[in-house]
Amino acid sequence: MGKGPLSLKRSSSSRRRVKKLIGPFPSPPQPMGPSPLNNSLGAVKAKKKAGGARLWMRFDRCGGSELVECDKNAIIRRAAIPPRDLRILGPVFSHSSSILAREKAMVVNLEFIKAIVTAEEVLLLDPLRQEVLPFADQLRQQLPYKTQSRVDELDSTAPQWLPLPEAVEGLQCDLPFEFQVLEIALEVVCTFLDSSVADLEMEAYPVLDELARNVSTNNLELVRSLKSNLTRLLARVQKVRDEIEHLLDDNEDMAHLYLTRKWIQNQQSEALLVRSGSNSISPIAPNLRRLSSNRSASLVTSNNMGEDDVEDLEMLLEAYFMQLDGTRNKILSVREYIDDTEDYVNIQLDNQRNELIQLQLTLTIASFAIAVETLIAGIFGMNIPCVLYKKDGIFEFFVGSITAFSVLLFFLVFGYARWKKLLGS
Repeated sequence: MGKGPLSLKRSSSSRRRVKKLIGPFPSPPQPMGPSPLNNSLGAVKAKKKAGGARLWMRFDRCGGSELVECDKNAIIRRAAIPPRDLRILGPVFSHSSSILAREKAMVVNLEFIKAIVTAEEVLLLDPLRQEVLPFADQLRQQLPYKTQSRVDELDSTAPQWLPLPEAVEGLQCDLPFEFQVLEIALEVVCTFLDSSVADLEMEAYPVLDELARNVSTNNLELVRSLKSNLTRLLARVQKVRDEIEHLLDDNEDMAHLYLTRKWIQNQQSEALLVRSGSNSISPIAPNLRRLSSNRSASLVTSNNMGEDDVEDLEMLLEAYFMQLDGTRNKILSVREYIDDTEDYVNIQLDNQRNELIQLQLTLTIASFAIAVETLIAGIFGMNIPCVLYKKDGIFEFFVGSITAFSVLLFFLVFGYARWKKLLGS
């Protein structure tokens, strides 16, 4: 890609922050009390709202960083990406996950990481967010160790006009610059998701155990909130996993992500064209010029035969796909534990409901027996002539008899219900 200077609009506050970034990575802004950093951040936000510029952090191959403000047009010219890619990095798609391959850049939108990666630099959006700080710190720490040897090899091989398969093969021992950045991004995102799942597990199991012991409104509300958090976390993991799976299923998309390979091929193609043009300036006219052009094209074609080799990227993506799959399985295990707890609670509630039904049936049988006794007593309570009224001592015997009959009726009906298994043993 072009080596021209990045057309950026910087304020005096952003220059001061760029100087501060030469040292250790800056800590997030503190809201307490006015300070020069808070004032500079306020100026950055005011300028961002006024001119449409957004805060970016630029990393080169050696891990050097600078904090800059770029508008949309500057980013489009610098990275040669369509405007819709910047909309993908906007707040509307903040929870989406995508890795897009463009001609000279790779657009990475993974959770909170929103970056544009080229063969020479990384442009990180909103680098002062609390979630993005670990990723920027990892770039500053790991890029100098990973890319120094590759930079020396690229500098020695790029100016040559002839194809150098040995040099290209030598570069395959390490990942290209863009894949190193992608690896760091996937590592940070996977680590963040793993920690989120671990926190969810620590919160979930005690709440579920408490619900199994005591079914209360408070415990049910906690489980409902837990299930909502689990569903959102599962969707986030699933989005990243699906994006990696989509790349693994398409070798052509993975081949387009080899930005360093395309950059080397473009450099060699330009050198071949310059060489063929210089050779074609001779008294022998169009025939030799056409021959020279055909030879250059054949050399370029022979150099492009390795474009379908995506083994390095495939191994990288498979490793993190397996890690995300393991994270997803952890979430699914927590959801299964929630489902098992809910089933256990439902069984408890069903058991209590059955006990209440049995108690209700027992009381109904007792009410029936008492109603029969009451019916007999009501019949004899009418003003009907009867010889029993004139006998002495018949009252106690009669009341005892109908009471015993009612009790016997109760046990007969109760035994019939037990025989029909309407009541538990």
